[in-house]
Amino acid sequence: MKQMSKTEIVSVGLMMFSIFFGAGNLIFPPALGQSAGENLLPAMGGFLLTGIGLPLLGIVAIALAGGDYVSFMGNRVSKKFAGIILGLLYLTIGPLFAVPRTGAVSFEIGIRPFLEWEQVTMGQGIYTAVFFLLTFWLALNPSKLVDRVGKTLTPALLLFLVVLFVKTFASPLGPIMEPQGIYQTVPFAQGFQNGYLTMDLLASLAVGTIVVQAIKARGVTETHAVGRICFVSGLIAVVLMSLVYLSLSYLGATSAARLGIAENGAVILSKAAQVLFGTVGQSILAAIIALACLTTSCGMVSAFASHFYKALGHRVSYGRLVLYASVFGFAASNIGLTELIRVSVPFLVALYPVIIVLVLLTMVDRFFGGSPMVYRGSLLLTTIFGIVSGLKTAGIDTSFVDDIFAHYLPLYDANLGWILPALLGAAAGGILAAVHHHGAAVEENAAQKIES
Repeated sequence: MKQMSKTEIVSVGLMMFSIFFGAGNLIFPPALGQSAGENLLPAMGGFLLTGIGLPLLGIVAIALAGGDYVSFMGNRVSKKFAGIILGLLYLTIGPLFAVPRTGAVSFEIGIRPFLEWEQVTMGQGIYTAVFFLLTFWLALNPSKLVDRVGKTLTPALLLFLVVLFVKTFASPLGPIMEPQGIYQTVPFAQGFQNGYLTMDLLASLAVGTIVVQAIKARGVTETHAVGRICFVSGLIAVVLMSLVYLSLSYLGATSAARLGIAENGAVILSKAAQVLFGTVGQSILAAIIALACLTTSCGMVSAFASHFYKALGHRVSYGRLVLYASVFGFAASNIGLTELIRVSVPFLVALYPVIIVLVLLTMVDRFFGGSPMVYRGSLLLTTIFGIVSGLKTAGIDTSFVDDIFAHYLPLYDANLGWILPALLGAAAGGILAAVHHHGAAVEENAAQKIES
């Protein structure tokens, strides 16, 4: 069996880093850092687990599934389930949340700091109209230009951030403040939930096939060997992303005294760039992030349209799907970045546990023989409790079950009450599978005795 060289493994690791290093996600660690304050480390521990660790496992899961995760889910759970999950993934990292967020983030960092308060609404409308017209045109007419620009902007943005981090550590903006709100009591759990906002676990299931194909193209085809290389290469991406996120969170943690409490991480980044580098530095950061967000938006709209063009049996044209995604992205981005994040949280709180359990079960699939009953038992209970947590987060009255669940389920109040039901569902499914297997074996033995 062919082995990959260390250079090739590093190359795959850097490719994984470039996939997950998105301008839109840079706003979350500063906001977390400012809120977590002195509880920064446990909060970032939770954030890194869901924001980086689980996306790596998502790619490894695709490798262990042979690169075709749709068929894998179809065989383990059901084809309808696989179709629904994949559809939700592309909607989430497409027009529902991730695409409009690219427009909102680039406006917050690049344009809003230079506008007067009364100019913000009109300025946002004009900017996002131009942004999504360009998204529509570029996604409708994909070319290598967008990829080349994206590959150029990634190192440029990374270089700017490195300089920003050096200045931040050399001369911090201020002291680290006391933790705020829920970060005072359960910083790890809150950081874990905030990691959902990156949506990188969802993206890993949508784009992980690219990584698997890149490894197979280098001559490594055995399933578990591909999985091992994904994991080892992914550790490079994990280390690099951890350094970026930890540095950004430290920037946020030291910012409150100097910059004040900000409504979102984009404001912290923009103000910090202005303080450390002046208006010129702030403008350079704004330009890099605006272009990086545009290339990301084009890629996500194109992926969304391509998926649903096939899923809908070519009944809706690719161009029309690109139009729908661009128009919805424009409309959603104009509710504002803070509101867009707030609206996305309940949906992610409901969806993320299902994807986490699916990925973790895939990782240990061979230990229980890939029994569909284990998957179905665990995913059924996870879905129920995930939806309840999502409704509670959305402000919908769930008091009729809250007292019971809070009493019996650890971390229910931190929206992690699904963990115990997921384990119980998997155990129940495993027992049913064992009983079914034993019953089938007894019947087979009885039939053989009758024949003899």
